[in-house]
Amino acid sequence: MKWRSNGILAIIILSILKGLTALNPVLTRRRRIWLTLLLGTVSATGPLAIDLYLPALPQMKAQFATTASLMQLSITACLIGLALGQLIAGPLSDQYGRRKPLIIGFVIFGLVSLAMAFIHSVTLLIALRFIQGLAGATGQVLARAVARDLFSGKKLTRFYALLNTVNGVFPIIAPIIGGFMIQYVDWEAIFILLALIGLLIALAVTFGLHESLPPEKRQTGGFHTSLLAMGKLVVQPSFWPLILATGLVYGGLFSYISASTFVFQTGFGMAPQTFSLLYAFNGLGIVVGSNLPGRLASRFSNRQQVTSMLAIAAGVSALLIISLLFPANVWVVSGLILLLVILIGALLTLTVTIIMDQATSNAGGASAVIGLSQNACGGLASPLVGLSGKSYAAMAIMLFVCNVGAYGLVKAQGQKAQ
Repeated sequence: MKWRSNGILAIIILSILKGLTALNPVLTRRRRIWLTLLLGTVSATGPLAIDLYLPALPQMKAQFATTASLMQLSITACLIGLALGQLIAGPLSDQYGRRKPLIIGFVIFGLVSLAMAFIHSVTLLIALRFIQGLAGATGQVLARAVARDLFSGKKLTRFYALLNTVNGVFPIIAPIIGGFMIQYVDWEAIFILLALIGLLIALAVTFGLHESLPPEKRQTGGFHTSLLAMGKLVVQPSFWPLILATGLVYGGLFSYISASTFVFQTGFGMAPQTFSLLYAFNGLGIVVGSNLPGRLASRFSNRQQVTSMLAIAAGVSALLIISLLFPANVWVVSGLILLLVILIGALLTLTVTIIMDQATSNAGGASAVIGLSQNACGGLASPLVGLSGKSYAAMAIMLFVCNVGAYGLVKAQGQKAQ
């Protein structure tokens, strides 16, 4: 098991180093590596805030003497905070620059995480998780905005691919780290670790990230003006279909994430260790998919790629639904899902790149709307896939609906643009 995990991480690292050679030659190689690792970590607020403490939920439930539904509500509160916080951080960064909101956001993230290690009320936990999500949202929204400030066109596609590659490591390792910690220490240690991570990121941004949005390119007129500019951006015919499409793609990803444990461990009787390995390989699939657009950029436009890949994803989703008519086969289901997560990795890179490439004066606002769409669709999809219990029927149907819906939006928007 150990050598397989090391092999996965080695492939990810080699992919990052290879991709860095194609980026902005003005930045030194060392600077490009640092920028990629820093922004990739900054953008991984969701996996850090949620996946790391998932293994501790049973222990926390017992200590708080509460119900499973209230503990689940602590996850929901964080997701809501992550979604709403982006609508605040994005427009603010268009007005005041990227560094200040990032530093303030992660200082608050660290302090709130530390406070959660000393509480004894589930109600207070839920409230603090919401604030933690609000603060951590700065990382998700501003990593994309900083990248847009520095790159455009094919270089932006390649850099978003690298960000997704780094980001893809955290959903793999976060539950493993959390599970390992909970064997030896109490749940409070996980939030102390989150506090250290938040404060270290704040220090790294303070001393290691140059301001990417010069004063002459910032929004003027106050926060309400930035919000208004973001609203005008959303309603443009060239934007809203793509914003909804990237949300649907993300909803498809969360359909798999939310249902996978029940489908493979309960439905197919897979051992936890085997499932962990399968989950890790699917995480690698997202990394591989994230790098496909950059490799295909010289031959196909981003729009050509996204239309073709959505059509393929819809077809694979249809095959997953058809497989329900036959005796369940774990290898068939696993293979089809692996293909889907590879395509989803590529589609998230492509849709975000297309949207952000069009955002010239308010990249923070555009990034905020992307995050809101993705978190909203992911949050809606997660409970729906549980309707079929241990069967993968609801997951398959949700993946099909998300992919077909995104394809229809992109196709219709492309026809209007011609």
